Amino acid sequence: KEAKANRKHTYPLGKFERSNQGTCMNQKPIVKEGDKVKVGDVLADGPSTENGELALGRNLLVAFMPWRGHNFEDAIIISERLVKEDILTSIHIEEHEIDARDTKLGAEEITRDIPNVPEEVLANLDEDGIIRVGAEVGPGDYLVGKVTPKGETELTPEERLLRAIFGEKAREVRDTSLKVPHGEQGKVIGVKVFRRAEGYDLPPGVNELVRIHVATQRKISEGDKLAGRHGNKGVIAKVLPEEEMPFLPDGTPMDIILSPLGVPSRMNLGQVLETHLGWAAAQGWEPFKGDSPAAVGVQPWTKTATPVFDGAREEEIMAILAHARTNRDGEKLVADDGKAVLYDGRSGEPFDTPVTVGYIYIMKLVHLVDEKIHARSTGPYSMITQQPLGGKAQFGGQRFGEMEVWALEAYGAAYALQELLTIKSDDVQGRVKVYEAIVKGDNIPEPGIPESFRVLVKEMQSLCLNVEMLSAGEEVDLKDLDEDVFRTAASLGIDISRPERAEMA
Repeated sequence: KEAKANRKHTYPLGKFERSNQGTCMNQKPIVKEGDKVKVGDVLADGPSTENGELALGRNLLVAFMPWRGHNFEDAIIISERLVKEDILTSIHIEEHEIDARDTKLGAEEITRDIPNVPEEVLANLDEDGIIRVGAEVGPGDYLVGKVTPKGETELTPEERLLRAIFGEKAREVRDTSLKVPHGEQGKVIGVKVFRRAEGYDLPPGVNELVRIHVATQRKISEGDKLAGRHGNKGVIAKVLPEEEMPFLPDGTPMDIILSPLGVPSRMNLGQVLETHLGWAAAQGWEPFKGDSPAAVGVQPWTKTATPVFDGAREEEIMAILAHARTNRDGEKLVADDGKAVLYDGRSGEPFDTPVTVGYIYIMKLVHLVDEKIHARSTGPYSMITQQPLGGKAQFGGQRFGEMEVWALEAYGAAYALQELLTIKSDDVQGRVKVYEAIVKGDNIPEPGIPESFRVLVKEMQSLCLNVEMLSAGEEVDLKDLDEDVFRTAASLGIDISRPERAEMA
């Protein structure tokens, strides 16, 4: 029995691991050496716990009021204090993976020796071509260097010169390295390398696999999504300086402003009751007469809980607010009805009517604006339709659909429509010429015939219909793409024959 009591137990903690949602899973001990613990005691806090209790959000001082139209339609206004003090800041970990496999032309290789890449670009790569832990990386930076063999092609003048000087064939490889995707940045916190030669079980044809973890800190910003505990979600529309937020008579500025119109039609009155109860728990209340369990009174910032379907009744909340403790100046900031006189942070004048003020538990949702924002100038095109691909993952364009076209037709926006349906979409020759004209500073040429029209004509011809296109009585030749267009596009760095789902490097 004594030997059993003196046994040593070790509990390993997970540090900065990635969840499936890309959030940071970190465990930290809440006991210290010398503490006595028994069965059921909490030893460490996880990613969303505090002292063993679930802690997903923060208690914020809220006002239910419109503010210059910025919190219209479920929009939310927050104080800059939440940004400065990292109150709603979260850590996210992105995983990037690349493998080296056998191809028909030879094996791919993970290496630092990448053709035509300057040394300063590869400064953070080790001798194997893999990024070092601790490196700060941004969009387009190399994470893992990789080269892939390419087939025999016509030699460029540079390659002919190399062959003439060294008398050997230059390596026929292309750069297929892993780079940081567009719009991402952070610090490398983990590198894992799996090699078949070292006994790892990898998929068939894969010789080496590298996984990189990049951590980034995301402060709360406009466009991020917040939610309370009652389905009252919304998007941040404005981050106001603390001095411009409405404030209480003692000068305390609000943390967050919610629209009062989000309550009556949704009938989720729980958020209003939570506001009042949150204020009472923050201020504390004096004992009062009654048979309520709350009548005993509590100190300020006492942790309180109310059961789900058998919680605090309206009369209890009103009694608690009526007996709420005063601040250090002896003032009672919120009246018995849960409303307070607020002052405009810009003018210093009091608002016309009292405002519902209290504390609400606010959570930051995983829908972050940094992961949704997307813009494209030129990019990959579908091989079949020659139209831009869709979605951020494919670096695609914004879809201008049937109903959007009707909207522009209704307003007679002929030039905008012609651009959208030709040079911004599938007029292959036109878009190359327009890009060239913009680069050279020339006038933009007239749009041509969209590829979708050519496809329609070909489909009709496949049904044995003789379709001809006439312009001013003359037949227009619907010729296919010529080599000149491909050459011009290649010289401008545009790939006009991308596969249906392009792999963006």
